[in-house]
This record gives sequence, C-alpha cells and structure tokens, in this order.
Amino acid sequence: MELTLAFPFLLVVCYKAQMETTGDPGPIDNVVLYDQDSHVSSAVWDGQERGVLRCHEHTSLLDQWKLTAEQIELVGKAGFHHLRMIPAINFDSALIAALVERWRRETNTFHLPVGEITITLEDVALLLGLAIDGEPVIGVTSSTPSLLCEKLLGRVPEDLTGGMVKLTWLKEFFSQCPKDATVEEIECRTRAYLLYLVGSTIFSTTTGNKVPVMYLSLFEDFDKAGKFAWGAAALAFLYRALGNASLKSQSTISGSLTLLQCWSYYRLNVGRPKFNQEPNQGCFPLVLWWKGKQSGSRMKCNIVSYRKALDSLKPSDVEWLPYKDIDHTVIPEDIKNTLTLRASRTMLICFEKAERHLPDRCLRQFGMLQGIPNDVHRWERKSRAYDHGVDILGKMQYELDEWAMRRFYVVEGDDDVDEKEYMQWYEKITRKFVGRLTSVESEFKGKVEALNEIADMLSKFSEDGMDFQDRKLLDEVKDIVHKYLMDEVGDSPKKIGMKSTKKRKRKDDLICEDGQC
Repeated sequence: MELTLAFPFLLVVCYKAQMETTGDPGPIDNVVLYDQDSHVSSAVWDGQERGVLRCHEHTSLLDQWKLTAEQIELVGKAGFHHLRMIPAINFDSALIAALVERWRRETNTFHLPVGEITITLEDVALLLGLAIDGEPVIGVTSSTPSLLCEKLLGRVPEDLTGGMVKLTWLKEFFSQCPKDATVEEIECRTRAYLLYLVGSTIFSTTTGNKVPVMYLSLFEDFDKAGKFAWGAAALAFLYRALGNASLKSQSTISGSLTLLQCWSYYRLNVGRPKFNQEPNQGCFPLVLWWKGKQSGSRMKCNIVSYRKALDSLKPSDVEWLPYKDIDHTVIPEDIKNTLTLRASRTMLICFEKAERHLPDRCLRQFGMLQGIPNDVHRWERKSRAYDHGVDILGKMQYELDEWAMRRFYVVEGDDDVDEKEYMQWYEKITRKFVGRLTSVESEFKGKVEALNEIADMLSKFSEDGMDFQDRKLLDEVKDIVHKYLMDEVGDSPKKIGMKSTKKRKRKDDLICEDGQC
C-alpha cells in the first residue's frame, strides 16, 4: 500500500520540481540585476511582445557628400578618417532587438547562457577605427546655439528646437564645396560634414534626423578635435542607448548600430550572414570585412528565432578572441598603441553620458580566465541638457577623475581562477531565459492538464484497507493538488478529479502573445 500510494505523491513532487525549474528564468539572487522588473525580458516572459525595435542610424545619404581633398585632410585631422570610409549596412532589426533583450544596464554587458560578454574599447578601436585614448568628449553646452552655428558654420538654421539641427538642413546647404571656396568656407563645410557624420552614426538619436549642436564646438579647431577619445565616447553613447532600449517601455534604439551588429557577427554564431563573394579581409577598419553583398538564412529569421538561438547559446557559438588571427599589419600604429587600454576598468564619457566600462566581467574576451567579478556600484546617470548653457564639466568631476586614472586600472588575469565556480555564481545572478519554450497560454494549459491527470488518479484511489497514516498521506497529496489547482485556475474545485477543475482561465488572467486580448 505504501509503495502504491507513494506513486501519485511522487508525481506531485516531480510536478512541483518541474514548475520551479521551468517557471523561474531568474535571477535567483537580484544583487546584480536589481532592475529586472523594468527590463524588457520581464514583459516578454509575461507574453507581452514588443516586436523589433525602430533602428535610428542615418547613414544612407552619407555618400552624397562630396568632399574635396582639403576637406578629407581636415576630417582626418579631427580623428574621423576611418569612420568616414564605412558604408551604410543593412540592419538586421530582429537580431538587434534580440541582442537588446540580453543587454543589462546594471552591468553594461550582455547576459548570455555562457556568461557575460560586452562591446569593449578594443572592439570600437578595431571595428570603427576611432581613438579610445585622449581627452574626454565633453564641454559646455551653448545657451545660444544660433551664435555657435553662425560662428562655426557661417549660417543659422530656422529650426533649432532643443538645441538640435536637422541632418537634412546640413546636407542641403553644405554637402557640395565649391572649387573656389575660401579656407574659411572649406572649414565651415567640413564642420557641417563632421556634425552630420557623428549625428548619423556614433551619436545618432531617436529624434529621427537631428543632431545636437553642442558637438559643433568640438570641431572649432581640427587639430584639437583629433585629440579627443571619440571611440570611448561612441561606446558611452551606445551603452546608454542599449540600456534605454532594454527597458520594456521603449521601442527605439540609436547609437552606432553598425558597431553593434558587426560586433555580433564577429563574436556570436547567431545571425551571421554568408557572402556571395570573398569578404575583404585586408581592410581597416574591420567593419569593412562585412562589406559586400550578403546572403543566407538570416533574412528569414525573426526576433523569436534569434531569441531562441541566444537562449540556447553554447560555448562553441562564441568567439572570445575574434581578432587573434587577423593581419595586424593593417591596424594603424596610432590605434595599435592605444590597445593597452582595451581592458581598462574606467568611466566612458560623452558629454552628460557617463557609462562604466567593466572588462573584469568579461575577461575571456582578453584571453584570461573568468572569475567572480567585483560588485557593481550603482551610479547616477545624468540627464541630458542640450540647449541650456549647462557647465557639464562642473557636474561630472567624479567621472572625469575616473577617466583620468584609466591607465592605472587595466585589469589583469588570474591563472588560479576556477571558472566552474564563476558559472555556479553566474547562474544564480543572471536571467537564464528571455523567451518561454512554449507560449504562456500553452504552458498554462499544460499545467492544468497535468494537475487534472494527477487529481483524477487520486479520485480513483481506493481507501479500503488503509490505516490512519496512509489516509493522512493521501489527504496531504490531495491538499497539495488542490492548492496547485487553486493557484492555476483561480477557483475552488468541488472535488479532486472532477471536471469542475478544468475551468477556463479567467479573462483578467489572460496574457496574449501579441500583447492584445
């Protein structure tokens, strides 16, 4: 009798264990991912799909700017020789959206099944060819952007709402430089191009087609402009954009999406396109490796397919050291010399945007063993102030001091680290899954069906010949099943195993796949 009675009891225990395993995607301990409730993965888990993100990077018309030899020289002086060579690429919006679902603003890393991984200063330097060392990209936002435009562009747009200028206005008035242009006119048109370049690529905004005038002040002197850490600023901007887009209330993303997508191609075997022709592997910056006509199954993928691929990612799907075998002779010496900062634990700065670069969380990207990283302290993210004459320098002294110390905080590896210990820790603090293996409604139906099968078995279980302990155990099993049915269907069945337990889910409990009922 005891063995027979133990069978339905064992079924209940197995059901409970299964629900606890599949029903909680994590984190078990929210000491790291403390903002989970606001994250898009919470909404996706509840069946509230937001679909792909609207991607804002406006590079399609860059090739319509016709630069003279003098202008190209000035662009190079300002530090954008390589960035201007990067053509527009076709964005895989579904892949970008799936990556954003894995991004965590608490750590500025992607949380994947294999551990944390991120876009580093090394990636920016090699993929975009931008400087990752130098002066921080910051200044005083002008209280009179019209005067700034008059001084540095030679004309003022009619619309300067919010201290921002339309990209279309810049292109209309400055994209063609006359052959007989004066030095002053050449410089004005080059500044307009640089403002358009950063506004359509590394500093693209979700406004659609505008760029803050505040960047213009950094192009007054082209030699000084070349001393800024534009790559660090681009990464700060992208980190902030990823963090904002990872919130379930958002539907757009900006920043250098070319960097994000090509970083994914190099690092992850998910959505990586195939080529109709041999890629150009001898070019710099390395984004150009992906230039050319692309084909492959990625064109048929949607966000759900990419989500499942990332949820089931294996170690063999990750390229921790994608640049190891490239021809390093193509890397310019000025870029190569700054790669010592690739693993600097520091603050990245782009005006009011300051974001932490945390390589100690992704040591495998630098050929080191990954141990449990240091705690991440919360920091206040400054709000923007484009047109109010704000002295940002005075408000960000802590962040500026941290950037000034960047060379002293280059992380080093430890050969005695046990990565198994790291993974045990990581599985407790991470979000294991973004998508469910089945839909919310299917999962609900499966739970109720399983419970009803167990309840039906219990209702047919004979109490004849049972002693007091057996009956007590049977009652306990019935109570457990009764409780689970109450939790699932939200009503009290009259008797275990009767059809009354198979109630439809209440209308106010329904969660539809597309977020609409």
